[in-house]
Amino acid sequence: MSPRLPSAVSDIEQGKRFAFGANWANFLVSMNEERIEKAKASLKKALGVDRLDGLSVLDAGCGSGLFSLAALELGASVVSFDYDPHSVACAKVLREKYLSQGRSWEIHQGSVLDETFLCSLGTFDVVYSWGVLHHTGSMWDALEKIAIPVHIGGRLVISIYNDEGSASRMWWHLKRAYVRLPRAFKWLIAVPVFIKLWARPLVMDLIRGKPMQSWKNYSDNRGMSAFHDVIDWVGGFPFEVASPQAIFDYYASRGMSLIGMNLVGRGHGCNEFTFRKCGNK
Repeated sequence: MSPRLPSAVSDIEQGKRFAFGANWANFLVSMNEERIEKAKASLKKALGVDRLDGLSVLDAGCGSGLFSLAALELGASVVSFDYDPHSVACAKVLREKYLSQGRSWEIHQGSVLDETFLCSLGTFDVVYSWGVLHHTGSMWDALEKIAIPVHIGGRLVISIYNDEGSASRMWWHLKRAYVRLPRAFKWLIAVPVFIKLWARPLVMDLIRGKPMQSWKNYSDNRGMSAFHDVIDWVGGFPFEVASPQAIFDYYASRGMSLIGMNLVGRGHGCNEFTFRKCGNK
């Protein structure tokens, strides 16, 4: 077990870290086959494949476990881990409900910053870490270590918060304030952020005669919950950002070639990247 693990819960209690796992535990209530199918479609798009038969997948920072399940149902053998014990528990709930005989899905508690732990897992055809590394408190260290378990020729799929300059600095302070507030007062930040992010698209939906269409489209994108993602966004601390060029340059210098990306432009949110590990690095 990682020596860093005991601090996960204490960091949350001390207002240093958002309770990601508790948020995903709430999300599990809305889990259904439609969400799983959307997650599978998202994973296939990111990897440019229809199936993952015969491939090994590491879900680093598995959160709810939804994308581990998606990889499993696409034919992969899956290993999942998360720093937050509640996220680990969520993944185990999904495994208990959906794992069929003959499939392999291991679930561990561990930190992406723990090189010994990562090495103990072996190497994989696909390493998937969506919206995770910027929440470690040491993003560039995490970006380096996450490449360790990728096979030569294997793929690394990551998403990293976009660098918006001064806006990102404002979000950092807001997120830190959110995690420090007592639970009874967190709504004082969550409600205004929800209005900022969703008021305009929902009003435009009404004007177009398609109420809640943007909300529905959000779920259709990756099978995720717009509500739980808003809470994840406003509370997501630690919080770091990077420009697409910085991510590209970082991995290019480490023997990784970019084979796919999906960028948010100048807006907030995550830039998505798929890299292939080349050579013998």
